[in-house]
Amino acid sequence: MLFTSLGFAVFLPIVFLLYWLLPHRVRWVFLLAASLWFYSGWSAAFLLTLGYAVLVSYGAGLWLEHMRPGRGKKALLALAVCLSLCPLLVFKYLGFFSRTLAAGLSLLAIPVQPLTLRLLQPVGISFYTFQTVGYEIDVYRGRVKAERHLGFYALFVAFFPQLVSGPIGRADKLLPQLRAERRFDYAAASYGLRRMVWGFFKKMVIADHLAAYVNAVYGDLSACGGMALLLAAALFSVEIYCDFSGYSDIALGCGKLLGIDLAENFQCPYLSGSLRQFWARWHISLSTWFRDYVYIPLGGSRVSPARHDLNLMATFLLSGLWHGADWSFVVWGGMHGLARVGEDRLGLARRESRSGVLRALRVLGVFVFTSAAWVFFRADTLHDACFVLGHMFRGLSSPGVYLREGAAFFSAHLAVSKKILAAALALLAAYDWASLRTDVLLWLDRQRWWLRYGAYLLVGLTTLLCHYHGDVSFIYFQF
Repeated sequence: MLFTSLGFAVFLPIVFLLYWLLPHRVRWVFLLAASLWFYSGWSAAFLLTLGYAVLVSYGAGLWLEHMRPGRGKKALLALAVCLSLCPLLVFKYLGFFSRTLAAGLSLLAIPVQPLTLRLLQPVGISFYTFQTVGYEIDVYRGRVKAERHLGFYALFVAFFPQLVSGPIGRADKLLPQLRAERRFDYAAASYGLRRMVWGFFKKMVIADHLAAYVNAVYGDLSACGGMALLLAAALFSVEIYCDFSGYSDIALGCGKLLGIDLAENFQCPYLSGSLRQFWARWHISLSTWFRDYVYIPLGGSRVSPARHDLNLMATFLLSGLWHGADWSFVVWGGMHGLARVGEDRLGLARRESRSGVLRALRVLGVFVFTSAAWVFFRADTLHDACFVLGHMFRGLSSPGVYLREGAAFFSAHLAVSKKILAAALALLAAYDWASLRTDVLLWLDRQRWWLRYGAYLLVGLTTLLCHYHGDVSFIYFQF
């Protein structure tokens, strides 16, 4: 069930009303049932992999808590993590590893047919798998107590706002909230609803319209001029940000409606002056997951410079592979890893620019680099990515023709007025810039009623009247 679907527009108000009308002792039952119903909207069969993830990690948590520290406990943790990762490896990576092995053996003149399984990857499997693995490690470390109530633990994993695309929840933050008795808070619910509206605006007005253009370019690269390719690379950066942060806004808003605070997942990443800052603001729940469960256990920064570089590279390569079972995602992760290593070695991440011009240039540099890296993320193959990067300045020797051809292609594949899109992008930029200093939605609460409700009405009506009518899912559903 998509957040942007008519079904969800019916589902959420029913869940909201019944949740607050029911007594506290049965709310978790209702919320768990609603979450499973929500997930089964894609396929009832997906409930099997979700149930497997819940049972394995639940049992592992109880067992780990009762074991004494030592090799036996480490072995049990390793077994639990491997068992939890098994479905992800089978559904997402088996084909990739098989093709890679077959290609490697063919170089040695050993013909091997890659193993091919026609399996439909369960939606959100990467997210809830990492959530359960994080729980197992936290129990092993003694950071949290193992949850003894299977129902509450199942709700922790399956809670519908975050189930499909995060934020990846932590047991110490989310489980106590699911257990706590709470009363309806009008201010929190109102904030959540406004946060959802802003998320819908980013997704349906900006991301989906940009996707129509970007998809047209990547669908027929050879037919595109250099300017069209350059625009597609830059606009995909905005598309994926509005798509994923829009989903996160909707998820956090849903949580607020039910009295649950989910983790923030984005904090104006394209206003970052370094890649280190970018990754502290982009997909925060995943970045902190890799930091806490991969980077720090490898030694983090408390090792030799060479070992630290290897730790960074390993973390980013694994992050790339998490996003997709293809070498293009590995290259994307490797690019960020190399750039982070270079940034640390040159001390760029620690240098603060006092000049406004220098700060702006650093922000622009981060955007240019991430946009170039996103090409490998978006392209269907490595060859396509190299084609885009190698041809985006083709024809620049004739600037007039270069610009006219790009503008014509852009206009032909844009399903909304360029003025409306430009205004939406300007509003997004203003919102993010202001968010560095304050919570814009809370700031609006303190303004005059006509300004406050005028802003809500403008964003809401624009979303209803100008949303893209094509079939566009959320990008991160595929992960």
